[in-house]
Amino acid sequence: MGNNAPKSAESIMTPANIITMVRICLVPVFVVAIISPWPEWIGFAELDVWKAWIAAGIFVVISCTDWLDGYLARKRNEVTDFGKFMDPLADKILVTAALLVLIELGALPSWVVLLIVAREFIVSGVRMVAASKGEVIAASWYGKFKTVFQMIAIVLFVVKESPVLHDASESVYLAVYALSWFVMLIALVLTVVSMVDYVSKARHLIGFRPKRTASEDIVENEASVAQRVIDAARERSLTLATAESCTGGLISAALTDVPGSSEAVLGGIVSYANEVKRDSLGVSEEVLSKHGAVSEQTACAMAKGAREAFGADIAVSVTGIAGPGGAVPGKPVGTVWVGVSCAQGTEAQLHHFEGDRDAVRAQTVEAALCVMLERATN
Repeated sequence: MGNNAPKSAESIMTPANIITMVRICLVPVFVVAIISPWPEWIGFAELDVWKAWIAAGIFVVISCTDWLDGYLARKRNEVTDFGKFMDPLADKILVTAALLVLIELGALPSWVVLLIVAREFIVSGVRMVAASKGEVIAASWYGKFKTVFQMIAIVLFVVKESPVLHDASESVYLAVYALSWFVMLIALVLTVVSMVDYVSKARHLIGFRPKRTASEDIVENEASVAQRVIDAARERSLTLATAESCTGGLISAALTDVPGSSEAVLGGIVSYANEVKRDSLGVSEEVLSKHGAVSEQTACAMAKGAREAFGADIAVSVTGIAGPGGAVPGKPVGTVWVGVSCAQGTEAQLHHFEGDRDAVRAQTVEAALCVMLERATN
């Protein structure tokens, strides 16, 4: 890793992660609040009619912490792998627990919960397959809206069975009943649509496309990743830039082949010569002479220089030995450093690719696009 690696990697005990863990710990509090006779336990039986509303309030507070931990992680530059794993898991635990409680209370039919839980199993399975193959499937807005509508629907279903509403006028109860089912139906539609969208994006990973040759797979996957990078950047209003040495502009070409890429791609610098690395990207003579053009330090400086030169949110850099010549002791053909710079920091990864010149360059482009996609989706 580069010297400018994000400080978020130093510790998992960040405020954002602590809030995530607290959210999980509060789930039993919500469950107890809605299904147990706690008002009688504390000697305030008159609160029983408001038990559902109090439980709904607890659910809302827990749900709001989802926004808070994400905000803190980005604001404090403390995005961690632990947080990436636990944050969506906490949401699933909360939603699943609430849905099971609603079944227990007879407020919700079991088929609704089965559909929602089945979707989570399917999507989680696809993610595991993608992760095992080094790919990132970008989440769509369907999934985010699905979660929002699910949580709103849960709150409505919790309160609609409360004695307060039952004792109110029939028109008020019917209005809340209709609204709760309307929101839940929207959530169910988004649940199915987001699942189909996710599976569609990963169909090449789970056998829905015919096998291709290795070179065809690289080209196809490169185009697919470039599309997802542009989609993610446009969705989040991010700008992109590149600094390329051994690929000679192939990364920029892959990105700009995607329709609509002009909304995200600012530009790129091809810096074959050290003079260009120095003059256009700000790579110091000291770094070049001490570590060489193919090094972690140069890749980091190139990525940072491209990001500053274009004013981009995310910039990637590549510097390596594509062959057939150029190998030096300790740096054989296929040695490539891929750098990335964004608000989270600047770092570089070392790769050792195999194959001829074209294969090394193609693998380098794919690796750079994957790094860019990861930063654009986190």
